[in-house]
Amino acid sequence: MPEWLVLTLAMLAACAVVVVITLVRHRTAPEDEDPSETPDVIEYMTMWIGVVYAIVLGLAIAGVWEARSAAQDHVQAEAVALHEVSERVRVYPADVRDRIRDDVNAYVGHVVTKEWKHMTEHGEVTDRGTELLQRIREDVTDYVPESDFEAQAYQPLLDQVTAADQARNSRANSTGDTMPGVVWFGLLAGGVVTIGMVFALQIRRTARELVLAGLFSALIAFLLFLIWDFDDPYSRGVTASTEPFLALFPHSMG
Repeated sequence: MPEWLVLTLAMLAACAVVVVITLVRHRTAPEDEDPSETPDVIEYMTMWIGVVYAIVLGLAIAGVWEARSAAQDHVQAEAVALHEVSERVRVYPADVRDRIRDDVNAYVGHVVTKEWKHMTEHGEVTDRGTELLQRIREDVTDYVPESDFEAQAYQPLLDQVTAADQARNSRANSTGDTMPGVVWFGLLAGGVVTIGMVFALQIRRTARELVLAGLFSALIAFLLFLIWDFDDPYSRGVTASTEPFLALFPHSMG
């Protein structure tokens, strides 16, 4: 099911629940009930519950967005480091240079075509990707420079391989959900309480109040969906992409 359809259904369901409960409550309310006589303390509590929940939602959205941005940074760092390896080996003999570049392209091709899908489905990187990166490391470390010019390029190459390895490990650690289950419990429970306080204000069955109550519940449903969508940086909605690899290695997919 497309995510936009899930979002639409969630917002419509939230609106429908609020409207139905309001209508049912209005039908079952005592005839002498006066909605205008809501105690001031209830209005005060409702206001502060809404403020506190809005702050919590804002912090949660900021947290998942930061995690998503960090995940994309890991991909960018890994792609740039591998590109530097591929470019810096130009000072090496042709056979060594071509072997390293072929292994780099093989690794990038595996990440984009196979590992990325495995990572989004299983929340972990592949052993094959680890083996291919280890092959690049061995290509670089096993070569003995034959001139001062090659020796000057040796250590920077090792540094770039290390940077790629670190970025890969960071990418592996960023897979899966970033929000703990207890936080989700708090967000969902807070949403129920916040929407429930609308009924404590004894809203009437006027079109204006029903529309406002429905829009309020739909807004909370949208924000919760937004947090869920950003929660897994590599699997849902606005996710980290393989674009850095594709931009720096346009021929590795061939």
